[in-house]
Amino acid sequence: MNPAEFRALLARGPLLADGGTGTSLMAAGVPPEACFEDLNLSSPDLVVGVHRAFVEAGARLVVTNTFGANRYKLARSGVADRLRSICAAGARLARAAGTEIAGGSVGPLGVRLAPYGRVQRAEAREAFAAQINALMDGGVDLLVLETHTDLAELEQAVLAARETHLPVLATLTFTRDDRTLLGETAVEAARRLAALGVDALGVNCSQGPSQVLRLIEAMRPHSGGIPLVAKPNAGGPQSVGGRVAYPATPAYLAAHAAAFVAAGAQVVGGCCGTAPAHISAMAGALAEALAAPRASGPEPVPREPEPALESEPPEPPTRLARALGSGDFVISIEMDPPRGFSAARLVAAAETCAEAGADAISVADSPMARMRMSPWAACHLIQREAGIECVLHFPTRGRNLLRIQGDLLAAHALGIRNLFACMGDPTAIGDVPEAADRADVTASGLVALVKGSFNRGQDRAGASIGGATSFVVGCALDLNAVDLEREVRVLARKIGAGADFVLSQPVYDAGKLDRLRVAYEARHGPVGIPILVGILPLVTARHAEFLHNEVPGIEIPAAVRDRMAAAADPRAEGLAIASELVAGVRGRASGIYLIPPFGRYDLAAELVERVRRA
Repeated sequence: MNPAEFRALLARGPLLADGGTGTSLMAAGVPPEACFEDLNLSSPDLVVGVHRAFVEAGARLVVTNTFGANRYKLARSGVADRLRSICAAGARLARAAGTEIAGGSVGPLGVRLAPYGRVQRAEAREAFAAQINALMDGGVDLLVLETHTDLAELEQAVLAARETHLPVLATLTFTRDDRTLLGETAVEAARRLAALGVDALGVNCSQGPSQVLRLIEAMRPHSGGIPLVAKPNAGGPQSVGGRVAYPATPAYLAAHAAAFVAAGAQVVGGCCGTAPAHISAMAGALAEALAAPRASGPEPVPREPEPALESEPPEPPTRLARALGSGDFVISIEMDPPRGFSAARLVAAAETCAEAGADAISVADSPMARMRMSPWAACHLIQREAGIECVLHFPTRGRNLLRIQGDLLAAHALGIRNLFACMGDPTAIGDVPEAADRADVTASGLVALVKGSFNRGQDRAGASIGGATSFVVGCALDLNAVDLEREVRVLARKIGAGADFVLSQPVYDAGKLDRLRVAYEARHGPVGIPILVGILPLVTARHAEFLHNEVPGIEIPAAVRDRMAAAADPRAEGLAIASELVAGVRGRASGIYLIPPFGRYDLAAELVERVRRA
């Protein structure tokens, strides 16, 4: 089928699609954790039976059981090598069920795209193309890009699909606030998909028929006349007796099917929880949909508008930002939050460092993935009681995009203005190795979110947050990186996203900074933002050997280790080495990022005093 044939088909009346393939397979006894797509090879009769039940109920468009048949999702089930076979079989099974039209299902990849994830757009397009080509091998009539939560990812799927001759249907799923998971509105989705020239666009899955009706009505004026798709769940999912249930009855879906058509939808069907009985009822309603008056269908449930947020005037730069901009030699000292709820010792140590001449305290977040007090609380207490500004370490690991934005608002509300964007330590090495370790956003993506959205008074979706935040954002740098070219590339990405300063890993050779600058400038020109070089004073020869041999990202020259081994007073020698390193980076860096060894803040204060005297 080509796009012209698809348009001619829709001109003859609304097209009824099938219902929830996945939930129908679960109803047949397939466990939720199974790889549903692999059933195309292992249990083809079961899959054909599900498709056939929808055809017999009146569906003319059956969507293949290939929703997650892409290289990323199949790899999690250990069957990525069967991708082509799974997709081609999926198309053949839909045909075997007797459907008039076989639509190739292409769902999201299950990974995040840059800058909020690590998969580049070209890689995503290539993954979609591999799945789409395999579906074409099986003989699908059109492509159904469904249940997408990220417009940027869906755009890559559309671009891959556009390389074929097949019609392309593109639909997104929306959360309860009528936005995608990444915050895009229905209007924005309609505009962007229409600009790509899809053959149909709309909504599937989501929270139920009433919401889907509301969303397609919002999309219609911005769709450029492109046909709309409405395929809701059978109501919002509910947990009943330990199982997920969908409450909408066939009659309820049938009433909404007529309303969908009246609202402009030309492809109507169901998603999760819609069984053959629902599709049968919808088929009956669609038989008279063109003649049915608009009032016969249910009205969409309106959403109450959110109250407007009061705007706040912009704030002046932080003391740290002013110091970095003035050309002063800046000293930031790292501190770990306490393991318990008392922060008295931490505040006392911060007071000591401030009296010695430190400019800021950098508070780590669960260093080495160990349980500690929230760094927001530690920053708040230090700033309030010790009177010195803090830099909040803000790792993206273990936070989804929703929580990241809420945490940023919380930090700002507590008076924290300096952030250090990083990935964070993997939970596998810490106290709770089984804890969630996923990262929705990369470090550069976090920088872009803060500087490009929050500091402009908007959230990720462009909605007002009541005023612009005033965060100053730092990023990480490994001066000891083996793959220097990659380190330069990543740093350029962070600077391009708007990073204000850099904190480096500890170094024991000041020449490493020169090496980085030369490599960076050869590709991107001057670095252009302040660099605070990591300094970790050595305490003993054993300490030096441990750091060199067992801590990733730290390299200590043999000469330095030999000095520590030969020292009569290792502590004094370690401070002397650190002082020499500080002297070596003066004029090359904007300051230092001092990491006290073993929580020895007295050593840190002594080094700070030496630096200030110099």
